[in-house]
Parts: sequence; C-alpha cells; structure tokens
Amino acid sequence: MCGIVGYLGFRKAYPIVINGLQRLEYRGYDSAGLVLVGENGINLYKTKGKVSDLKKIAKSNNTDGNLAIGHTRWATHGVPNDVNSHPHVSNSGNLVIVHNGIIENYDTIKKELQKRGYTFSSDTDTEVLINLIEEIKIKNNCKLGNAVQLALTNVVGAYAIAVVDIAKPDEIIVARLGSPIAIGIGENNNEFFVASDASPFIEYTKDAIYLDDEELAIIKLGRDIRIRRIQDDSSVEPNIQELKLNLEQIEKGGYEHFMLKEIHEQPNAILDTYRGRLLADKSMIKMGSVDNNIGKFLNANRIIIVACGTSWHAGLVAEYLFEDLARIPVEVEYASEFRYRNPIINKGDVVIAISQSGETADTLAAIKLAKSLGAFVFGVCNVVGSSIARETDTGAYTHAGPEIGVASTKAFTTQITVLALIALKLGNLKGELSNTVYNNYIQEMSLIPSKVQETLKINDKIVEIATIYKDAPNCLYLGRGYNFPVALEGALKLKEISYIHAEGYPAAEMKHGPIALIDESMPVVIIATKKGHYDKVVSNIQEIKSRNGKIIAIVTKGDTIVKEIADHVIEIPETVEPFTPLLTTIPMQLLSYHIAVMRGCNVDQPRNLAKSVTVE
Repeated sequence: MCGIVGYLGFRKAYPIVINGLQRLEYRGYDSAGLVLVGENGINLYKTKGKVSDLKKIAKSNNTDGNLAIGHTRWATHGVPNDVNSHPHVSNSGNLVIVHNGIIENYDTIKKELQKRGYTFSSDTDTEVLINLIEEIKIKNNCKLGNAVQLALTNVVGAYAIAVVDIAKPDEIIVARLGSPIAIGIGENNNEFFVASDASPFIEYTKDAIYLDDEELAIIKLGRDIRIRRIQDDSSVEPNIQELKLNLEQIEKGGYEHFMLKEIHEQPNAILDTYRGRLLADKSMIKMGSVDNNIGKFLNANRIIIVACGTSWHAGLVAEYLFEDLARIPVEVEYASEFRYRNPIINKGDVVIAISQSGETADTLAAIKLAKSLGAFVFGVCNVVGSSIARETDTGAYTHAGPEIGVASTKAFTTQITVLALIALKLGNLKGELSNTVYNNYIQEMSLIPSKVQETLKINDKIVEIATIYKDAPNCLYLGRGYNFPVALEGALKLKEISYIHAEGYPAAEMKHGPIALIDESMPVVIIATKKGHYDKVVSNIQEIKSRNGKIIAIVTKGDTIVKEIADHVIEIPETVEPFTPLLTTIPMQLLSYHIAVMRGCNVDQPRNLAKSVTVE
C-alpha cells in the first residue's frame, strides 16, 4: 500500500527511481510521482494513473539529477488526481516529501498552520506534514533532521517518509512508524537507496538497513548513516543486513503474470518451507523457534490466531490442524477486530500472528496488544526482517520467496505448511498422535510438493471451465471441515481479481440461506474429496443439482459418484485429510486467474487493492 523509492549518489537518479517504482507496483496504487533535485533546482512530475503514465510525462522533460525521491500513492486523504499525488512541496518550495501512511491529527495541524499563513493546494495529510516540518525548521532555525524529528513528535498516526531540502542535494532524511522503509548502502557510502522494500535496489547493493518504529535516519553522501530515536533523541547503532533477495526472484520468468508464476512456484515454495524442518528419513520435525519454546506450546490453554485476508483463511485451516491433531483449543480472530474488542488474554495463552508481508498494520497492532497483556506471541510471515518478525517473541518464516501478485497464492499454502508442521509436532509430543501415525503424516507431507505439481497439470481443464463461466455475475463456493476455509479463500480469489461477486460457505449451511440463490445461472464450486464428510457433501451436490445449479466439483482422483452428478469434475491426487487444503486450493487459484484474464482484468494489480496493507 503506497511505495517509496529514493536515490542519492553518483548515478543518474531518474532510471533508478522510475524502475524502482515499477517494482513496487504490486503494493497497489492509483497515482505516481517523483522529484529530481539538481544544480538548477527541482523537476517535479506527478500524475494520476500508473508509473507508465509518469514515464510519458517525464520523457519529454528534464530528468537530470543525482538525487530523487518517488512515490506510488494509494488514496487515503483526497481523491486520486494529479494534485493529491506525491511528492508534496512546502510553501516556500524548499522542502519536498513522500509519505506512506496516515497522519490522524492532520486536520488540527492544518488549521493551526493556516492561522500562520500557510496555504494548501491538495487534500492530503502529507502536504500538512511537510509544511509542519518547514514551520518548525524556520521557527527553531534548526537543521532538516531536527525539524523532521520535532515534527514527528507532534503527529499521531503511521508513516514512512523521505524528506529532502533542495539546498542540500547530498542529504535525505528518512523516518518510520508503522510503515516499512529500507535503506540500501553503496560501497564506501558513495551512494544510498531508500525504498519500501529492498526490491528497487537489489542489483546495486546487498547491504541494507531496515528502520524500526520511531527511528529517523540522516543519510548524507560520504559518511555513515546516523540513526536516532524520534522520541528521546538517543543514538541507534545501525544494523546492516545482507540481502538474500535476487533479481530473478522478482521477475516474471516467462510467465504472463506474476500470479501465474507464483501459482506454479508452489511445489518449490512448499519444499523450501519445510526444508531443514521436516526430516522424513528420521521421522522428525525440527523447528528451532518451536523447540526453544516448547513448554509454552505444550502448556497452552488455548491458541489465538490473528490475521487478515488470505492469512486469516490459513489461520482457519490451522484451527482444524491444532484442534484435530494436537487437541489444543483455538480461536481465530480478524486482527482488525481483535485489537478493538478488549479481548480476554489469559496466562498460558499463545497468540500466533500470520502475515505474508510482515507489515500488516492491524496484525501488528494486535501483536502489540497481545504482548502488552502478557501473551507469548509467535509470528508466521514471509519477509525476513519485517516488522512482525521483529515485534513477535519468536516465529517461523515461510520461505515462499517474493510474492508480487496482489492476490496471495503461495503465501497461503506455505503458511498452512508451517502451521501443519507445528501442529504435527505438538500432537506427537502431547501423545495425541502415535509415533506410527505421526510418521505417516511426515511421509505424506514430504510428498505434497510432487502432488501439487501433479495438480497443476489440470490447467487446460480449468481454462475450459473458465471460458464457460467467465461472464457469470455470481459464484458460490462450498466446503466442509478442513476445506471450508479453502472455499472462503476460493471465493476471495475470484472477487479480488475478476470482480465477480462470490461467497464461500460451509456446505451444510447451504440450506440456511444460500440455497435460495441457486438456479441455472449460478455456478457452484464445491470441494468433494473422499476424505472428510464425503457422503454429506454428495448429498449437498444432489440438492444443488435438483435446483439446476451448475456444479464444478473438486474430487479425489478416481471418484465415480460425483462424476455422475457434477457438470464439471476437477481431479486432485489423494492425500490425508489435514493436507487436502494444500491441493484443493490449486484449482481455485487457477480458475480465478483464467476467469480474470478472460475478463480483461489486471490480474497482478486488481483495482482498489494493495499487497501490503500498512494502514487501518
């Protein structure tokens, strides 16, 4: 949600920043802009629309300069238009800012600044912030870094900002609270990069610093970065990390879209997630973060899972896993609701927070609340060094690799993989799973990547089905047990990228309302694997058929009963019931993808959506 890119150094800044903004398009945005600072002042270009539109504007204009900051905006204050786009300039024209996040008390500050003669051309909170910084700089006759620091002690909200003074083209001030920011460091401090994540600068440097909340960095050419805490002005020793990301990981690799690439990456992503953890030859699951805190898990009175979106659906699958395999009570909460409903946290509760990006604002707030109430918090996320990885007591990375498509795919299956490993380990240690059963599960998990690979071969069949239903106005998804959350996830994927209204339900709930929607124009996707309530699901299918609904059934390979009833049958390999979500979700991902492509939708960047939701 919004993206920042900046460059300061000896190279031309424009190509670095414009290419960096394109790499951040996955975050979701509705306008783009950049400012170049050179010997003759600034060149500012911004527009409603895509980075490609920004490139067209800049192409016929001056793009010189070795300092630039750019931004992709996802509208919060003010409609998407050229004026509200970032960067924003102070009234004097001397200071320029790009900003991710929300300043909640901007209106109060704006009114006070207006009393002092400041004027505003946009509706944004960001223009208010840059003028507050200017007011403090003038009033206190202080340096830019001090002015930014003082200004941020007066704002309420979340931010990642980059600020420049056109009179100092060798310096950028960067700060964060609740929204991520990374700083890339060139050799001998001869160049610096600023970005919302490391992808815009991975071909230039492997050394990076990730600012923590309430930290401010003063970046000046030729010297080490200086970091200070905003509230108490104490000095912070920079923690320089070596980036593991590479350029190939964030390119499409011959696929038409990132989403399709990421769907097909799932066999390797799942393998990478359990590599070194699932030791099939030793019938062992080894996870340092769990092993080191095993007492807290084994003695847990309950597990509370907090997440949003697709991660919440993975949490629902985990509810079945932990309760079924380890017999630990589980509650699954939307992080956005958990943080505001005064939850009851007891001694002995374990909170598991799930997030692909590790930057989800509501999940971060839920983590902080749970910790303040004394809970042990375990994080499951994909991005190394992310805020959730730092805020939780401990956790596990999914190792899915970069996920660029806004609609999550491999994050879902790798989150389930991590959670399944934990549930299996606890179930065995608690005596709920005998060694024989435990070993059988381990052996079956080791086969899941090859079974996902086999499932992907049904792509051509999915294309045929998508062709028939691409113009359907609605769609219903049904599942039972472990596959009820998969039905929810399937419906979410379809609505996210094709804009078709879709709803997911437990199959047994169909008679309690949704059955009224079923007629000859309603496609119904139903998960009917042989594992888990199969006979009951067949009865549900019969009920749909008798009302002329169009049935798309996902079944276990070799099924004959459903094949006689359904309009379309998609076969998947057989596996144990707890692992079926790792296979049943694949056809749903492909169906959503192909329908969206056929409808002409922007699959990787659906309208109004952002990959990383870093504001409430």
